[in-house]
Amino acid sequence: MFGLGMPELIIILVIVIVVFGASRLPELGKGIGEAIRNFKKSSSEPKEIDVTPKKNAQAEEGKEKKS
Repeated sequence: MFGLGMPELIIILVIVIVVFGASRLPELGKGIGEAIRNFKKSSSEPKEIDVTPKKNAQAEEGKEKKS
């Protein structure tokens, strides 16, 4: 699709090592992996429904009982 072969990937890897340093590569990989995992988890879970009553609704019920 983009025509990335082995020489291009090696050049990209060398540039990344020069920019970030070899000691930070594991940290970057871990962070990217966690971000992808969290994104997949959040997109596959059903949405949670908040059923807690709001404070305004409780205040209105108190006013109606007094009247």
